[in-house]
Amino acid sequence: MTNSRLEKKELVEKIRQYRIDIIEMLHRAGSGHPGGSLSAIDLIASLYHYEMQHRPNEPLWPGRDRFVLSKGHGVPAQYAVMAGMGYFPKEELKQLRQINARLQGHPSDQFLPGIEASTGSLGMGLSFAMGCALSAKLQGESQRVYCLMGDGEIQEGQVWEAALSAPKFKLDNLVAIIDYNKGQIDGPTNEVMNLEPLMDKWRAFNWHCIAIDGHNLDQIEQAFQEARLTQSKPTLILAHTVKGKGVSFMEGVIDWHGAAPNADETAKALQELKG
Repeated sequence: MTNSRLEKKELVEKIRQYRIDIIEMLHRAGSGHPGGSLSAIDLIASLYHYEMQHRPNEPLWPGRDRFVLSKGHGVPAQYAVMAGMGYFPKEELKQLRQINARLQGHPSDQFLPGIEASTGSLGMGLSFAMGCALSAKLQGESQRVYCLMGDGEIQEGQVWEAALSAPKFKLDNLVAIIDYNKGQIDGPTNEVMNLEPLMDKWRAFNWHCIAIDGHNLDQIEQAFQEARLTQSKPTLILAHTVKGKGVSFMEGVIDWHGAAPNADETAKALQELKG
């Protein structure tokens, strides 16, 4: 099996459970990043369940598509999906951020099979993903490469070096996704370092650009399909999202960028998600 195709209502239910998993593992760990994990979960779940060719029981299968989570602090979302698809036992989610555990606070390819790149130092993921895509092209292979970045992250200069390079090599097997929740640890992105006009910038670098609601599963799927049909240039998907999506008191609140919920907050969040 390469990917697990679900009915849309089944995926909606899966994602609801993934949000529960995120809250539970962050509370148990006592640290981590709920805001950006919850904003990205629809995108990551859609990639694994609908878009990518991969084998949970054979994580190093050479023919797999590659996913690079450049915003490594959002890895609880990736862990939730990977556990849900059978990459490792779901019980292992309880070990998030424990010393010597495979589920580190940022993804590590040295600890967990299925993680393509060790990330967390922001700004580096797109360069790595571009290298994977270029390698596939040079070897005549069909793999596609997906890189999910944070909006605050793309203030890093290395992102724009990669953005300049990928179109030069006509990497139409590369899809960059921006989780545009408009908040970073120091505040709103438009106050810390305004990114707009963001789509115009990527178009000027000769990327095929698509703007979507990053919580609308139909729009996410359609964007991936459009990216597959795009030739001779990479695709940028600008996904408008809500930080802390799915938990009312976290939604759009910058303070939930990197703070784990306490017992009362966890109970309130789980009541919402399970209700």
